[in-house]
Amino acid sequence: MSSSNQPLLRYEGLSISFGSGRREKFAVRDLHFEIGIGERVALVGESGSGKTLTALAPLRLEPEGAKMTGKMIWQPHADQPARNLSELSIEQIRTLRGREIAMIFQEPMTALNPLFTIGNQLMEAVQIHTPLMATREVKTVAIHLLEKTGIPEPNRRFHSYPHQLSGGQRQRVMIAMALACKPRLLIADEPTTALDVSLRMQILDLLQNLQEESKADGGMAILLITHDLKLVNRFAQRVGVLNQGCLVESGVTTEVFNHPQNHYTETLVNSEPVRELLPLVPLAPILAGAKGLAVSYPSTRPARFWFSKASRNTVLHPLQFSLKQGQTIGVIGESGSGKTTLAMAVLGLLDESSAQVKGEVTILDQVWQKLPHVQRRAMRAHLQVIFQDPFGSLSPRMTIFEIVSEGLDIHQPKLSVVDRESRVIDILREVGLERSALKRYPHEFSGGQRQRIAIARALILRPQILVLDEPTSALDVSIQKQVLSLLSELQKKYNLAYLVISHDLGVIRAMSHEIMVLKEGHVIEYGEAEQLIQNPQEAYTQELFKAAQLA
Repeated sequence: MSSSNQPLLRYEGLSISFGSGRREKFAVRDLHFEIGIGERVALVGESGSGKTLTALAPLRLEPEGAKMTGKMIWQPHADQPARNLSELSIEQIRTLRGREIAMIFQEPMTALNPLFTIGNQLMEAVQIHTPLMATREVKTVAIHLLEKTGIPEPNRRFHSYPHQLSGGQRQRVMIAMALACKPRLLIADEPTTALDVSLRMQILDLLQNLQEESKADGGMAILLITHDLKLVNRFAQRVGVLNQGCLVESGVTTEVFNHPQNHYTETLVNSEPVRELLPLVPLAPILAGAKGLAVSYPSTRPARFWFSKASRNTVLHPLQFSLKQGQTIGVIGESGSGKTTLAMAVLGLLDESSAQVKGEVTILDQVWQKLPHVQRRAMRAHLQVIFQDPFGSLSPRMTIFEIVSEGLDIHQPKLSVVDRESRVIDILREVGLERSALKRYPHEFSGGQRQRIAIARALILRPQILVLDEPTSALDVSIQKQVLSLLSELQKKYNLAYLVISHDLGVIRAMSHEIMVLKEGHVIEYGEAEQLIQNPQEAYTQELFKAAQLA
């Protein structure tokens, strides 16, 4: 993979493996490609393709036990000698980290220290490489970085903790930390995965603008690691496609995506979700619904007067909907729009000690709020949920058999051991997994397989309603397509009703009969899916859909 610019970083036959002898497994194999000064390059591929290991290698952050061979030639300036990063000691690499090569990690909430303010962490990033700079000057630099990356009220946010910022703001802080020492190469590992489509575009635009500003200092290159092909097409000048650790195709982004030469690349490019919905039966019964549903929480602001009531923050304003048998309602909106609150209210999982729920939620003609605890628990067999992160929602200490059969233990305790095992095997086969999975643990499966296990756990009780909270956002595009196709097949087979929560318009379009658009807890628009997508009436919906199609 060559570039017309002077190579800043050049991989020459890089291989990363684990184990030895017959058990040696290659995560990256004989990789050759380069990044030019001031370029924007992307690496794409499915989970396990070697993208992140390739990105971590120059900083020598490979996992313990990894064996690395080959060269990584680093030459930030033409008048400086090139160095092989593979041969440098860890002490020498530490002098490069942050100063010459910086990294933005995937999940800012886990990358930032929750015990320190944003300002302290930014100042630390500056002081490590400029220890002689006065504290007052370091603070000025840190506030300037916050301002430069678009953080509102940077002087106030300097004293904030990570949990007090939104997802987009936390990611901007990570970018500010990465840019603290004006690096020559910025590695961005899935920097927008956890963000809404509009925020994704803002972050990419920010990176591009910051790169343009860096030209005065010699130009900063960006290596983007992602599985979002739309973002790559929008952002990267060149792209490399990895499959099982091998570079199968590379070149100018538009050329690779418009005329893929490799079958794997073609599969990735054509992995858009496909709409496979059956039309609704006109007189289908209503399985779930809401009337005047609203949710509020106590305000963190103190009451103005000692005798006045503390105010409440309404996170979901009165709304209504009816979900019929065999129907899918898609709920779309940005972070903080109330999507997950709506899902939790329908599931009856809101914390009753703080959340105040008004209106009615009906499940199978029963009002949730009026049901005694015992009846509500029995009703849960008909109403199941599939969460966003399959790894986080599956217990790492339980086998797949224990995870999938847990619902049977609770709702059908009299089922015999033989019948229980038979039911588990049948439902695993239904979702495309073999009997051999029974005694294994979640960490032994890929992301797509873990989501299939989560689907099996939900379906084992033969529910009538499924709430899907971002069911594919943590998955690669090709795996996402497989999981959505599976969900569509299961809906047709069992006539299931789905409430799908997502910020991905492609997923919503493929799955939904009707779409509800939420903004700050209000229903902005609600109607038939294709009609709403083709002809949105509200300015917010138009901007949201426009961003989703560009992202």
